[in-house]
Amino acid sequence: MNQKIKTLQMENNRKYGEREEQGSNFGQQIISKFVPYWPLLLLMILLCMVGAYLYLRYATPVYEAAATILIKSDKTGTNDNEALQTMTLIQSNKDVDNEIEVLSSRSLMETVVKKLCLYAPLYQKGQIKTGDAYVTSPIVIEAQNPDSISEVENVNFEYDRNTQNVILDNKDRYPLNQFVSTAYGVLRFIPNKYYRPGAESSKQMAFSLEDYRNVAVAYSRNLKVGSAKASALVDLTYRDAVPQRAVDVLKTLTKEYEAKSLEEKNITARKTLAYINERLDLLRNDLDSIDRKVQHYKTGANAVNIGEQAGIYLNAVAASDQKRGEYKNQIAVLDEVENYMSSKSNEPGIVPSTLGVNDPTLSALVSKLNTSEMEYEKQKKTVGERNPILLSKAEEINKLKESIGENIKSQKASIAASTKTLDAQAGSYSSLLSTVPTKEKDLMQISRERQTKGDQFNFLLQKKQEAELTITTIAATSKPVDEALAAKDPVSPKKKMIYMMAFVAACGLFGGIIIVKDTFTGKVKYRNEIEKMTALPIIGEIAYEKTTNPIVIEKGTRSFVAEEFRKLRISLSFLGIDSNHRKLLLTSSISGEGKSFIATNLAVSLSLTGKKVVLVDLDLNNPSVSKMLNVHYEDGATEYLSGEKTEEEIINKLEAYENLYFISAGSLPENPTELLANGKVESLINYLDKHFDMVVIDTSPAVLVTDAFILSGLCDATLYVVRHDYTPKMLVRRIDESLEINPINNPAIVFNGVKTRGVFKNNYGYGYDYVYGNKDRGNKTRKAS
Repeated sequence: MNQKIKTLQMENNRKYGEREEQGSNFGQQIISKFVPYWPLLLLMILLCMVGAYLYLRYATPVYEAAATILIKSDKTGTNDNEALQTMTLIQSNKDVDNEIEVLSSRSLMETVVKKLCLYAPLYQKGQIKTGDAYVTSPIVIEAQNPDSISEVENVNFEYDRNTQNVILDNKDRYPLNQFVSTAYGVLRFIPNKYYRPGAESSKQMAFSLEDYRNVAVAYSRNLKVGSAKASALVDLTYRDAVPQRAVDVLKTLTKEYEAKSLEEKNITARKTLAYINERLDLLRNDLDSIDRKVQHYKTGANAVNIGEQAGIYLNAVAASDQKRGEYKNQIAVLDEVENYMSSKSNEPGIVPSTLGVNDPTLSALVSKLNTSEMEYEKQKKTVGERNPILLSKAEEINKLKESIGENIKSQKASIAASTKTLDAQAGSYSSLLSTVPTKEKDLMQISRERQTKGDQFNFLLQKKQEAELTITTIAATSKPVDEALAAKDPVSPKKKMIYMMAFVAACGLFGGIIIVKDTFTGKVKYRNEIEKMTALPIIGEIAYEKTTNPIVIEKGTRSFVAEEFRKLRISLSFLGIDSNHRKLLLTSSISGEGKSFIATNLAVSLSLTGKKVVLVDLDLNNPSVSKMLNVHYEDGATEYLSGEKTEEEIINKLEAYENLYFISAGSLPENPTELLANGKVESLINYLDKHFDMVVIDTSPAVLVTDAFILSGLCDATLYVVRHDYTPKMLVRRIDESLEINPINNPAIVFNGVKTRGVFKNNYGYGYDYVYGNKDRGNKTRKAS
C-alpha cells in the first residue's frame, strides 16, 4: 500500500513538473488569478483615465521655440574681415564651443531678463489655478533699478482703459510710460504690445517682483544650446508655458549676444586708436617745439641760407636718423608690452599694440595672447575657477607671456646692436660736420630732428586712418539662419503618453491589489500552492456553496458539489481503497477545515452505491457529525472504549439513508487520547471491517492532538482536509515535516471549500479556470463548511 501511494506521489510530481516545463499551466494560473476581477480592472482604468484627464485639464502646457544661428569662425571660412584684421592687427578667431558657453551663460540671460522685464511676472488668478498673463496683461512692469529691487508676491492691479491708469491694490493710481514711486519701488507701467483690447478677462490680475538673478537662473534651465560636431551652426531651443515668451527670449538672447560680440571687438579697436592718438599728440608737440626752435635759431643766429655742403650732409644722415627714430619707437612699444606682461592689474584681453615692430613672430604671439585672454574671460563666466578647461587656458596664457618676454629681450638686444652701429656712423658724420660752419651745423641738426619726427608722425597718422576704418567696418560675428519660432503643439504634457501611463498605472494598481490580497493573507488560495508546499497528492476538490443543509449529496441530486463528491468517491481507488481495503480516516490541520463535512457526505455518497457503510465519529474532542446528521445518540464510541457498551449497542441505522450506519462520539471523555490508546479502538475497527463494506472515520485535527496518528495505522488510507482561504500556508508546509516524524498511513489531500473568485463569483480558486455547469443544478441556498 505504501509503495502504491509513493508511486502515486511520484506520478503527481512528474505531471506537475511537466506542466511547469511546458509553461501552459502558468498562463492559466495568471488568467484565473486576474480575469475574475475584470470589473475591478475596468474601474481602475476609469479612475486613472479620469485622473489623467483632470491632470491634462489643469496642467500647464509647455511649448518649445527653436532658432539657428551661424557662428562666423576661421574654421568655417566665413570671416569677411580677414584681410582687414591682418592689416589693422585686430584678430577675431571664434571658437564655436566657447560661443555656445557664452550663449548659455547666466550673465547673458540676466541681460535678457532685464530687457524683457521678466523679473516682474504677470498672472491671471483663477478659481483652481493661476495662469500666466505675459500676452493677456494690458501692461508690462519695468523697474528703474532692477539691481536693488525688493521682492514681493501677488500684488493685485487693475487697468482703467478710460483714464489709462494702473490701479494697485484697489487704491493707488499711476499713469503709463513714466517712472513713478510706488510702495514696491520706482516702477514704470508700459503698454503690452501683445495685448488685444477686445480680450478683457474678468479674472483678477496680479504681478510679482523677483530678483532678476534668480529669474535668470530659472530661465537658463529651460535653454538648450548645441551644435553638430565640426559645424558652425548653433541650435537654440527654449521651453516656456507661453510660446510668445519663448520666441522673445530666443530673439533677445541672439540679439544681445551679437551686440556683446561687437562691443568686444570695438573695445579692442578703440584701445588701438587711443594708443595711436596718444603717440600722435606727443609727436605733434615735439614737431611744434622743433619748428619754434628753428625759427628762433634763424632769427637769433642770422642763419637764413644753408650752403650746398649742409644739404649734402643732411641727405647722408637722413636715412640714419630715420632708422634711429624707428628703433626708438620700437623700444617704446616693446617697453609698453613688457610692462603689460609684468603687471597684474591690466584689463584682461586688452594687450598693447605691437605697432612699429617689424617682427612677425612677436605680432603673432601678442595676437594669440589677446585671443586667449578673451576666451579665458568668457569661460570664466560660465565655469568654476578650478575647472580643468579654465586651468589649461591659464597655463597657455602664462606660456605665451614667457614666449613674448623672451622675444622682447631678443628684439631689444638686436635694436641695441643696430643703434650702436648707427652711433658709429653718427661719429663719422660729426667729423664731416666739423668742416661746416658752426651756425650751419646747428641748423642742420635741428632740421634732421624735425625730419625724423615728421616721418614718425606720418606713419602713425596712416595707422590711425586704418584703425578708424576698422571700427566703421566691423562685421557681425554671427548671423541668423532660422528665426525663432514656437511650435503650435505643446511638448509637455503629451496626451498620448499621459493616457498610456494612466492605463499602465491602472493595470499595475489592479495587479498590485490582487497580488497583495492573495499574498499577504497567509491562507491557501490555489491548488498549485498546495502542490508546491507538499508532496502529498490532491485527490479531490470540493467547492464552497451556501446551503442550510450540511448534507449536500442525496439520491438523484445533480448539483455541482454532489458531482465533486462522486468524483472523490471514484478517486479513492487511487489510494488502494477496494473490497479488501475499506477503512478510511479523515483529519485536518486545525478545526474548521471541514473534515466532518467531507466525512459525512463521502459516507452518504458511498452508501448511495449500494455498499453497507458505517460512519464513525471518533473526534472525541469536538464531535460534530451527529449535528450534521440531525441525530442524537447517547451511547457511542466513548462508551465502547470505556467498556460500558458492546459494538452492536453503539451502531445505529440511519433511517434517512438505506445503507448508512452511524456510531456517534457519545459523551465527551476527560482523557480522549488515552482512551483511544487503550487498545479497544483496534477491536472496534476490526469488527467494523468484518461487518461493513466501507468504514469512514472522522477524527480530531492532527496539529492540535495526536488522535489521527493513533488511528491512521489502523486504517487503509487517510484523507487530509485543507480548506480554501482558511488553512494557513504555514501548516501546509509543515505537513511533510510532521509526516517524517509521525507518519500517517497512505495520505492524500482533499481541497475543501474552494470559493468562487472575482466580482461576479464565476471562477474557482484552483490555480486555473475550472467552470462546471449543469442544467439540474440545485436552486436552494446552501452553505457547505
